[in-house]
This record gives sequence, C-alpha cells and structure tokens, in this order.
Amino acid sequence: MKKLGLIVNPVAGMGGKVGLKGTDGPEIVEKARSLGAHPESALKAVKALKVIAPLKDELEIITCPGEMGENTARKCGFDPQLIEGSGDPSTAEDTENAAEKMSELGVDLVLFAGGDGTARNIYHVLGNNETIPVIGIPAGVKIHSAVYATTPGNAGELARLYLQEGSLPLRRAEVMDIDEEAFRDGRLSARLYGYLLVPCAGDLMQHLKIGGVGSEESVLEAIAEQVVETMEQDVVYIVGPGSTTGPIMEKLGLISTLLGVDVVGNGKLLAADANEKQILELIKGKPVKIIVTVIGGQGYIFGRGNQQISAAVIRQAGKKNIIVVATREKVLSLDYGHLLADTGDEEVNKLLGGYIKIITGYREELIYPLSS
Repeated sequence: MKKLGLIVNPVAGMGGKVGLKGTDGPEIVEKARSLGAHPESALKAVKALKVIAPLKDELEIITCPGEMGENTARKCGFDPQLIEGSGDPSTAEDTENAAEKMSELGVDLVLFAGGDGTARNIYHVLGNNETIPVIGIPAGVKIHSAVYATTPGNAGELARLYLQEGSLPLRRAEVMDIDEEAFRDGRLSARLYGYLLVPCAGDLMQHLKIGGVGSEESVLEAIAEQVVETMEQDVVYIVGPGSTTGPIMEKLGLISTLLGVDVVGNGKLLAADANEKQILELIKGKPVKIIVTVIGGQGYIFGRGNQQISAAVIRQAGKKNIIVVATREKVLSLDYGHLLADTGDEEVNKLLGGYIKIITGYREELIYPLSS
C-alpha cells in the first residue's frame, strides 16, 4: 500500500485578497483576520485530494491533526494516520516536524498546500532527500517556486499519476521566496533557497517565476500609450501589480503600487494598494475593466500575487473587460504555449477559458489561448 504525506498550511494565502502580500508571521495572520480574511488553503487541498479519492482503498494518508490535514482527508473520505505534535494555529516548526515524521515513516510522496514559505519549511527537511518527491498545491500569495502544480486539481492529478504508476520522471525544482517586509514596501527581494524533488508529467507543474527579457523600456512605454489612449470616461480601472503595468500609471501621472493593486477612474487614483473588499466597494454598480500582466516563465494572469483581483471582482467585470499587457518576448518565451488562470473558482476559470487578446505594443497585439 502506498503512503501519501499530506500537509496543509491553514493560513497560507489569507493575506492575498486583503492586500497583505503574504502571511509570514503570527502578527500578519492576525492582521489578515482583522481585515476579514478567511482561510482558503484547505478548500484548495480538498480539490486536489478529491482527484486522489478513487485510490483510497489502496492508499494510506499520513497527516497532521485538525486543520493541518486531518479535516481535509476526512472530508474526502480517507481515514488518515495522524502525526502528533502540530499546533493550532500551525507554525513553521509544525510543518517541518510533519515533514520529518513523514520521512521517517517512509512516505512515497508529500503533498502540501501552502505558499513559498511552506515550500521553504519542507525544503529545510527534505532538501537533501533523494527518494521522496513533493507536490505543492498552490494556496499562497506569491508562488514563485517551481515545486507547485499549476492548479489544485492538477496537483491531485499529478499525485494520482505518480502514486498509481510510480514511473514518472523526477527532477529538481527551485524553492524561491521573497522578503515579505520588503514586498509590502514595494521592493522585490527574491532568493533561491534550494531544490526539492518533484514528479513531472506534461504541463501539470508550473515553472519558476522569472523577470522580463532584455531592455524593455521603450516597449513598456508603447504598451502604456496604447492602454491610456483607449481608456474610457466613467469606467473604473483595476490595475494589477507588475513592472509592465507600472508605466500605465506613470502615463496617467499617478504613483503606482508596484507590487499591489491600484484602482483608477477618470484619470484619478481612487485607491492605492487596494484589497478585495475595497475593490468590490469601488466597482459596485459601475462599469469596470481589469488591467493585468503575465507572470514571466509561468504565464499566469490571475491567482499569483494578485489575489485581490478575486473571482468576485473578475465575475463583475467579465472576460471582455480584461486587458492583458505583456511584451511579445515574455509571451513567446512561455513553454506552455498558453496563459493560465487560477482564481480559486472553477466557474470563473471556465469563464476565462478560450482565447484572449494581449497588448504587446502600440497598436500591436497577440491572440493567445488561456487555460485554467
């Protein structure tokens, strides 16, 4: 019987919709809760585990009590073996202790739900392990690391394939994280911590987030010119984070939040570094458009670092009112051959599917497929 280790970081991703850009540290978790954030990682873990559920008679799940895995496993019909010692709320030490115990118990695979901080914790234990692969269920805010599946459902599918077939190739994938304090101040300071072993199958695993290619200043200026020229009066524009959207704000004469979400209308800044609640209040009953860019190396336009632009926000805007901006080089360098969206809402993901226009310069555009 195969053994699957399951770890759920119950607070991962809570800072996204409320604009905190992460939940590293108990103070930030409490602030997220005070702003109305709700845990979402367990819901994403359930999506992954439901894909594996048909194997429950030939699979033993080893996990932590309560919110760190037990609740998820039981909700999906499993009767898990529990590792004692995890706290409530959980800490980084709890995650590392769980990974250590799973290694000692000889699990075949570790499936974990969290963000880059969770990946770091697991790396501290399994970074030098040559036999136990891991699969990350994307549930955090940043997700720069390449140890995550493209969606929670794909994490489950990859785990199912590996546990059922056992012959998938393995590779070393990067564990990256950023300084959240610097991130909240608008400075991006990323660091490579090491590598974890992951199974490979098609496009189920996401790629490492990378920056733009070459000198792009003139191209970004042209993209900004095109977007600003076509902006409409009395329409609320939600401007996502990134160095590609920053020049649009500059063209409007406004200060941008490089790593946050800004809301503008009629040439004025309506909200800087807005969270989901603020955005929904500002767009209620109004025509709205969303401006986002493509994450280099990964291809995501939603669900990675811009969770403030939630499924509820996207649903109100509608697909036809989404403006995607990116340099041609960034788009054409994507290995997947399509863009990605992971909004956490399957209906909205399906709504976004198909083809979407990408502004790549002044009066220049590409039509590209978008998958969820």
